[in-house]
Amino acid sequence: MRRLLEGGDEIDDDPERIDRDVVCAHLATEYWSSHRTREEQERLLDVSARVIGAYAPGGELVGFCRIVSDGGAVAWLGDVFVLPAHRGRGLGEAMVREAVEHPAYRELAWYLGTRDAHELYRRFGFTTDHPRTMSRPRRDI
Repeated sequence: MRRLLEGGDEIDDDPERIDRDVVCAHLATEYWSSHRTREEQERLLDVSARVIGAYAPGGELVGFCRIVSDGGAVAWLGDVFVLPAHRGRGLGEAMVREAVEHPAYRELAWYLGTRDAHELYRRFGFTTDHPRTMSRPRRDI
């Protein structure tokens, strides 16, 4: 899947296109992932069911998210970010939509952890009973 967005940005789920240096460098600064070593982060990229990158018009990676799933019952959305200079253009929303609405995953129960992006995830049916964990129930039940 490679999709052009308004303004020339795009999202793509080609794992070979992911700039691991950008992903690992940024995740080293985030509250949820700063404890990970580069080796741990590389392993998590390798074992993810799907990765989605957001790319500026020049082709550089400016956003990222990954999906972990058993492919039949549950999926977890993690490591969602858009680099600060590229926020406000809908890239985070586009990546989340692509992740949770993809035909292979849209019917699954979804989970994620966040301290500060609840409003983004509520747009896609996530709710919370806990300040940091959100979920979206299976849609076929």
